[in-house]
Amino acid sequence: MKAAVLYGKEDVRVEDVAERPLAAGEARVRIEAALTCGTDLKVFKRGYHAKMIVPPAVFGHELAGVISEVQGSTLNDQGHEWHVGDRVVVANSAPCGECFFCRNAQENLCDDLLFLNGAYAESIVVPARLVAKNMLRLKETTSFRDAALTEPLACVVQGVEDCKLREGQRVLVIGAGPIGLMFVALARNLGCEVSVAGRGENRLAKAKQLGVATIIDVIKSDLVEAAQPQSPDVVIEAVGQPATWETAVQVVRKGGLVNFFGGCPSGTTVRLNTAHIHYSSIRTVASFHHTPRTIRRALEFIEGGIIRAEDFVDGACALDELPTLFRQMSAGNRAVKTLVRTRS
Repeated sequence: MKAAVLYGKEDVRVEDVAERPLAAGEARVRIEAALTCGTDLKVFKRGYHAKMIVPPAVFGHELAGVISEVQGSTLNDQGHEWHVGDRVVVANSAPCGECFFCRNAQENLCDDLLFLNGAYAESIVVPARLVAKNMLRLKETTSFRDAALTEPLACVVQGVEDCKLREGQRVLVIGAGPIGLMFVALARNLGCEVSVAGRGENRLAKAKQLGVATIIDVIKSDLVEAAQPQSPDVVIEAVGQPATWETAVQVVRKGGLVNFFGGCPSGTTVRLNTAHIHYSSIRTVASFHHTPRTIRRALEFIEGGIIRAEDFVDGACALDELPTLFRQMSAGNRAVKTLVRTRS
């Protein structure tokens, strides 16, 4: 089969890769839709991800498709058996279910998270643990392109719940990439008053399409000044840069909450005004990854029509074109998300 293989920093190649035999409890999924992701771009630039992927390795993690082969008994946690022909979406990880964090409903922090890569390919082998815990059946009416949004959306669901967003709150989302725009969609669905700060004409236009009334172009405006006079109740940092973390704390109102959602480069630090945080009673949280429950909640949002691929996917390319696409993304291509056609 054809698959994209990551070899190191800015080195991804589309190659013929042998399909390995399935082990007990595993399933092979024919990939019908794969999407690009900001995390994959970071991995491409750095050449690895300490938790998720060590090269050389097949690449990509947002996918949906059809089961083409199963081995032995393939039951999910609800006791339903998987069959060839089932339409599915597969998350990019599954927790162990046994460690301290899993037992305390923090599966996103599992000591033994099993990660899955290989979405940019014609097919993928899904390990038995993922088959059981984080492979979900799709409705016949659900498009594969929509379903492939499930994994990133589940991370956003985690972030929204960590913030305890509620109707009427003023929410500022810093970052107009796909994650920031998903925060916009879910916050507006809850009845929040949402502002977005970001860059890129196409991405800011997408924010406007999603109903954002106040859009701050950070290339043209100073974010701290533009966020006044009504400081937001909640600020969500969806960029992943130390300077933006620091700015988020400056612009939130007294008694407000900041979610440091964007992961910064390894080894970086931030400088925060301790007096400002203390005497303004600013609360901070940091949301990482997803849980089996938020994966399922994300699919509910998608199958309920609240999150649609047409609002986030604004490009397409063939699998053979993937290396060129990632070089363009690394150079500053500001597409929101690109559908990778894994089948000719």
